Amino acid sequence: MRKPLYKVTFFNQGKVYELYARHVASSSLWGFTEVGDLVFEPAGEGLVVDPTEERLRDEFKDTRMLHLPMQAIVRVEEVDKRGALAIRDGATGEKIMPFPVMPPKGR
Repeated sequence: MRKPLYKVTFFNQGKVYELYARHVASSSLWGFTEVGDLVFEPAGEGLVVDPTEERLRDEFKDTRMLHLPMQAIVRVEEVDKRGALAIRDGATGEKIMPFPVMPPKGR
């Protein structure tokens, strides 16, 4: 049986990230969702190198499991095949609004 594939869209430092993963579940850390078994194209495959793919591969190369705050997640979709990874500016006019969070004390 084939493992499910999820497209996870979330906010990270003012940007909207789209990653693909084989595991998404409620985290044992209260208020977080765990995203694991990230899916990237094998390094060196294809003729064209996608700079976004390379950037995300480098950023998450040592990551076994992401624990994302629930309010950072825009959506999780179960999909049949992997598409292009993306990092977009969070203020591109899209109808994606982050959940308001309290700033740390002292700011």
